[in-house]
Amino acid sequence: MDENRNDIDYTPKSDAQLRRIIKPRRFALLASAAALSAALVTGGVLTHDFPAFASPARAAEAAASFAPTAGFGDLVSKVKPAVISVRVKIDEDSRTTPLIRNDGDDDQMQGFQQFERQFGFRGGQGGMPKRHEMVTGEGSGFFISPDGYAVTNNHVVDHAKSVQVTTDDGTVYTAKVVGTDKKTDLALIKVDGAKTDFTYVNFADKPARVGDWVVAVGNPFGLGGTVTAGIVSASGRDIGSGPYDDYVQIDAPINKGNSGGPAFDTSGNVIGVNTAIYSPSGGSVGIGFDIPAATAKLVVAQLKDKGSVTRGWLGVQVQPVTADIADSMGLKQARGALVDSPQDGSPAAKAGITAGDVITAVNGDEIKDSRALARTISMMAPGTSVKLDMLHKGEAKTVTLSLAEMPNDTQKVASNDSSAQGEARPYLGVRVAPAGEVEGSGAKGVVVTSVDPEGPAADRGVRTGDVILDVAGKAVSTSGDVRDALKQASDNGRKTVLMRVKSADAAARFVAVPIAKG
Repeated sequence: MDENRNDIDYTPKSDAQLRRIIKPRRFALLASAAALSAALVTGGVLTHDFPAFASPARAAEAAASFAPTAGFGDLVSKVKPAVISVRVKIDEDSRTTPLIRNDGDDDQMQGFQQFERQFGFRGGQGGMPKRHEMVTGEGSGFFISPDGYAVTNNHVVDHAKSVQVTTDDGTVYTAKVVGTDKKTDLALIKVDGAKTDFTYVNFADKPARVGDWVVAVGNPFGLGGTVTAGIVSASGRDIGSGPYDDYVQIDAPINKGNSGGPAFDTSGNVIGVNTAIYSPSGGSVGIGFDIPAATAKLVVAQLKDKGSVTRGWLGVQVQPVTADIADSMGLKQARGALVDSPQDGSPAAKAGITAGDVITAVNGDEIKDSRALARTISMMAPGTSVKLDMLHKGEAKTVTLSLAEMPNDTQKVASNDSSAQGEARPYLGVRVAPAGEVEGSGAKGVVVTSVDPEGPAADRGVRTGDVILDVAGKAVSTSGDVRDALKQASDNGRKTVLMRVKSADAAARFVAVPIAKG
C-alpha cells in the first residue's frame, strides 16, 4: 500500500459495513441541511462556525432560536368576546340606493363600496329588491360598555325595522338604535335588557402609526368571529365618501359583513371602525378603510348623551389652494382653505370673511386644505370661540368668532340662487357678454358666450353659460373689466389668474386659469 495513502482503507467492505459507515454521515448532512433551511426560512444568517455543523443537537437548538414569535392568540382571546354580529331587517322601499354601490366607472374608482350595499343583503332578483319587500342584512359591531352599548356603521342599521346582535358564544339579543350620524357613518346601538356584564373594549388614545400591526375581527359573509391580521397601510385617506373623510387604511383582509367591526392594535384597543373597501372584484384585495378611533370616540359620546351629533359651523364654502391658485394669488405655498363665499348670516360673514380669503390656521394650528378646515371645525362644539389666521386681499389678518350650530340635513343653508355659468376673455380663449344682457343669467358678472376648446379656460373646465363674477379679486361686469384685470395680472408677473365662477345650479367656485399670450 502506498505510504501516502495510509489514511484510506481499501479493504473490500460488505454491504452491512458500508451502511454502518454511510449512515452517520448521512444524518450529519441532513442535520446540516435542516439547519440551513431553518436559517433561510426565518431570516437567520449563516457563518462559518454555525453550530449545525458541529452536531445535530446544536443544530436543533439553533433552529429553535429562529422560531417565529407568538401570534395574536392572547390578544384575540381577550377582545373577541366583545365583537358582535349585527343582523337587521329593512323595508327596502324606504331606501332608494342599490344593494351594490360603485363610485365611478370600471376604469376608475368603482371598487369603493360601502359595506352595507354589498355585505350580506338579500332582496329581489338582479340585486334589486322588490317594492315593500323586507330584506335582511348582516354587519359587525363591538361593545363599548358592560351594559350593552355597541358601535357599528350607520349604513348597517339605516332604516332598520329590527336589530338583533349575536355574541361570540352564540347568544342572540334584541337591540335598538340609540343614534346615528350619516356624515361619519357611525351608529350606536343598545342591547335590550338589564344585563351588565358584557365583555367590552376601549378606543385607543393615540392614532395608529403606519406600519403598526392591526387585527380585524368581524362577521364576513356571515361567518361570525372571524379574525384577520395585517398592518396600517396609510392614514388621512380621503375616498370621497363624506365631508369629513380621514380614514385609516389597513391591509388586514376585511370582506362582506365586516362593516362596523373593530380593528385592534396589539394592546387590544380599537384603532378604527371598518367601513369601506376598495375592491373591483367585490372581495378583499387588501385595501380597507377605517373610521379613526378619535373620530368615533367623539361621535359615539354625543350619540350616547343625546342621540344625535351637533357640530360647530363656520358658514363658508371652501376649496383647496392648488398650485395654480397659489401662483395667481402670489402665495409661496399651496396650502390653506380658499373661501368661495361666506353664507348669509353665518359666523364667517358676521366676522367679515369674504370670498377670496385664505384661511391658514385655526387656533394656531396650520390648516393644510379645505377638508382639514372642515374636519377641524366639525370637531368643535357650537358656541366655541375660535381664532382664524388668514390672508385677506394679500395681507395677513386674524379674526376671532364664535361657532354656530351646523344646520342639520332638514335645515336649509343659505346659498346664492342664480342661473348660468362664467368665464373670460381672448387671453383665456373665451368670449363674454354682460350678464344683464343674457336672458336668465342673473344681474352680476359676465356670461361666457363661447369657449375655444383648445384654450386654457376650456382646459380648466370653463364652459359656455358660466358666469364670471370677478377676476383677480376685482368684480367684473363687462368684457373690458375682464381685459383690464387680465392685463394687470400679467403686468404683475402672474402666470395664472384667479377667477370666481358661477355655474348653473351650483355654488360659486374659484378657478385658476393660465394667462395665454396672443
